[in-house]
Amino acid sequence: MGSLTTKTKTYKRYNILTLIFITVVINYMDRSNISVAASAISGELGLTKIQMGLIFSAFAWSYSSLQIPGGIIVDYVKPRILYPFMIVLWSIATLFQGFVSSLGALIGCRIAIGAFEAPSYPCNNKIVTSWFPEKERASAIAIYTSGQFIGLAFLTPALILIQSKLEWRGLFIVSGIIGIIWAFIWYKFYRDPKNHRKVSQEELEYIEEGGGLISHLTVEKKEHKFNWNDVKLAFSYRKLWGVYLGQFCLGSLFIFFLTWFPTYLVEYRGLDFIKSGILASVPFLAAFVGVLLSGFTSDFLIRKNYSNELARKAPVLVGMFLSLAIIGANYTDNTTLIIFFLSLAFFGNGLASITWVFVSLLAPTRLIGLIGGVFNFIGGLAAAITPIVIGYLAQDGDFKTALLYIGVLALLGFFSYLFLVGKVERIEIKD
Repeated sequence: MGSLTTKTKTYKRYNILTLIFITVVINYMDRSNISVAASAISGELGLTKIQMGLIFSAFAWSYSSLQIPGGIIVDYVKPRILYPFMIVLWSIATLFQGFVSSLGALIGCRIAIGAFEAPSYPCNNKIVTSWFPEKERASAIAIYTSGQFIGLAFLTPALILIQSKLEWRGLFIVSGIIGIIWAFIWYKFYRDPKNHRKVSQEELEYIEEGGGLISHLTVEKKEHKFNWNDVKLAFSYRKLWGVYLGQFCLGSLFIFFLTWFPTYLVEYRGLDFIKSGILASVPFLAAFVGVLLSGFTSDFLIRKNYSNELARKAPVLVGMFLSLAIIGANYTDNTTLIIFFLSLAFFGNGLASITWVFVSLLAPTRLIGLIGGVFNFIGGLAAAITPIVIGYLAQDGDFKTALLYIGVLALLGFFSYLFLVGKVERIEIKD
């Protein structure tokens, strides 16, 4: 094997992390471009807020419902094959949005994008669990998760500019083409740890000795066949329900920014479209800082021999609590203060966004993909439910009740991690 003959120390795991990061940016570009185009689409097609809520939510109908099957697929199909296949299909669906002219067709395209993106985050988690030792894992998760924030922070103004030049249809076509090109790049450069020709034996040993599951992708799937009892096990532990419920609450705040936030700024707060694009990037930058601070601080505490309960839970608890700040925007008409409260809330969301580390630490080794699928399924329900709830709560143009709804969920997430998760240790099951 090529890696066995590489004598110099390598850091190829960071190359792999870069691939995941860019993929996450593209993933969220194709999720969020609908929010940038929302005002133009609703104006051209004559859609109501409730109908736009259905379009925003449609992605999550398939994305959430296919998380468990997607997680199972991740346990059995290599990322080098699975990921480019997914990217091409969701990118084609993104591109087709530029050619439709009805509510039903838009909803169909969003459902297709959700379906083909469904295995993406379980796949990300599986790759990081294989390529990184435990003491670096929260940082790795923070870095690739930050792609959804930093990408949107810089992409939102760029997407608005593309739409101003090519209109909303051109926005979707350009987004789709970018994804198709990236799928071929992923296939060319990604390899599993033991199949990577340029990774050194020293790096492989460092990863495996630190708890990285470098053999899991190629060995365990041959030793264990899927059975429905595995799905039952995924729903049988209180600590898993703690992170599942927490992910639903975390996702509700995030999906507000991913869908209704530009509409909130333009229609409720009266900002012009271009200015709203600039201001909309500020909370995403705050969340980017939050997730990186959370991941690196968490791993630093692990290296200093603090317990998982402190090192992993503390950033999530602090982040969930800070997310309550979103309610503060209801009590001011000052644009600066509105952006401050929303940015503080999204900074908290970023702090709490290392929650995937709990999947890699709690899930039974052979069920990493399945548990990740269930975890993202529950989290994905927020993306299915919250946009519709906000559409109804804000149908008269007032978003105050909608922000209160999100704040209450943030508090529920705080209590979920505080009381349900318990000791952070891997669940052991007998085959």
